Amino acid sequence: MAEVSYYTKEGLDKLKEELQYLKTTGRTNIANAIAEARDKGDLSENAEYDAAKEAQGLHETKIAKMEEVLSNARILDESKMDTSKVLALSVVKIKNVKTGASMSYQLVSESEADMKAGKISVTSPIAKGLLGKSVGEVIEITVPAGKIEFEIQEISRQ
Repeated sequence: MAEVSYYTKEGLDKLKEELQYLKTTGRTNIANAIAEARDKGDLSENAEYDAAKEAQGLHETKIAKMEEVLSNARILDESKMDTSKVLALSVVKIKNVKTGASMSYQLVSESEADMKAGKISVTSPIAKGLLGKSVGEVIEITVPAGKIEFEIQEISRQ
């Protein structure tokens, strides 16, 4: 059974748009590449044709995977979520206890993660350490660089 993934409405809409693009424009582009390669003659020795057919297979696999993700996707209703604990879609302001540096992250699904935008995946080490915690708690999180202590300063919704 596939795993349920939680998304913001915007994130789910973006996924649907990408799937629609792959099914329409993407398929058309690959069909054109196959037709062009077929027109170049003998298919038994046509590397361009083989490459286009392989690209088609990979493209269809990507579409199938995206359809599976969408079938198991759920939108979280942020208005009904508890802000006393860190949950998916929470915006968390944390302070590194050792350095005093503060940072804010929103915990999102893996496909929506974008470090530059301050969105980290709920499956990342930092997010896993924050989930279920409350304001004022000091937690130790193991990251690739070692163990870091963070204090949760604020939890909000976007």
